[in-house]
Amino acid sequence: MNFELFIAKRIISGEKYKNSISSPIIKIAVTAIALGIAIMLIAVSTAAGLQLKIRDKMAGFKGHIQIVNFDANNSDVSTTPIKKNQEFYPNFKDVTGIKNVQIFANKAGILRTETDFEGIIFKGVSTDYDWSFFEEYLVEGKVPNLNQSRNTQILLSETLVNSLQLQLNDTILATFIKSEESKLPSNRKYIISGIYNTGFAQFDKNMMIGDIKEVQNLNNWSENEIGGFEIILENFEEISIKGEQIYSEIDSTLNSKTIVEMYPSIFEWIQLFDNNVWFIIAIMILIAGINMITALLVLILERVQMIGILKALGSNNYSIQKIFLYNASTLILKGLFWGNLIGLSLIGIQHFFKVITLNPETYYVATMPVSISFLTLILLNIGTLICCFLMLIIPSFIVAKINPSKSIKFA
Repeated sequence: MNFELFIAKRIISGEKYKNSISSPIIKIAVTAIALGIAIMLIAVSTAAGLQLKIRDKMAGFKGHIQIVNFDANNSDVSTTPIKKNQEFYPNFKDVTGIKNVQIFANKAGILRTETDFEGIIFKGVSTDYDWSFFEEYLVEGKVPNLNQSRNTQILLSETLVNSLQLQLNDTILATFIKSEESKLPSNRKYIISGIYNTGFAQFDKNMMIGDIKEVQNLNNWSENEIGGFEIILENFEEISIKGEQIYSEIDSTLNSKTIVEMYPSIFEWIQLFDNNVWFIIAIMILIAGINMITALLVLILERVQMIGILKALGSNNYSIQKIFLYNASTLILKGLFWGNLIGLSLIGIQHFFKVITLNPETYYVATMPVSISFLTLILLNIGTLICCFLMLIIPSFIVAKINPSKSIKFA
């Protein structure tokens, strides 16, 4: 049997240990570790949750990569059409990891009622469109059925519906400039088939989704002319690599951009979350380590007589160090257990009950999203355990300073 581990267990389980002077200090150290790991779990899960939600919403509105005409137009409005018949449509032959390729065309317009009006971007899509994103955030109704010769159904955000005082299945009047050449307005009536709310105010406030044939007609385009292609990837982490591969596969008259390139400020902002998380982790581990060092020193000083007796019986400094390091490791594990229990419980409460809300104008989400993987959980716990343990090695050398003859004399 491991002698050092046996002694450490006897110390921990002893009644004298539980009622000793060091007991409150030990409890504080365990509490510090528990709170530290709980805060780290919450910080990691909220940062990851925000990053995932924001980038998923960006991809839902814009796709991961867009292929458009190679010109100087940086607006959301499709002005110069490209041909739908491309070698890569509907499937790329030499680029893997692509979930869907879908066509789109955008048109600027105005929605009008008798008392109000709102500017919108009419995004026209076709039967190849992946509706899973909007179905997730659908508040009422259903997505438009595009399997018709002419479809007047549209999907409108709850923000626009409330602003214009409309309801599901209402008819709304939209005004567009029919084409860039004519500059003549064209009035169209559409039926609100569905209402969505993504919480992404930047797009919710002006995005209307409908049939691409309406945009083609307004622009005097043929059926083979579209605004561009949206590429949905299977894995967002590969967006830079896939962006380069797709760019090399398309015609020289076309240009491709990732959503990271189209909205750099948003992605730079969410990238800052990682820096904040690392700072929080470093501070929490430092606080937990300092508390454990204090607890270990108190434990050693409280057991001076025991150390002297063990040395007199032939135990070396390394063996006695191991006893206290085993003892401290047990306390760290206890703190990690309670910290994980508290942290994961709070994360679960937020995930299921959406307790904490956010301003969507600032954070692009209405409630605080949380996300944590099993691998992250394991690495965070192992990292904390190792860091705290390493911080305890140096103070444990105080054992070597204890003289057995002097310590036993006062027994």
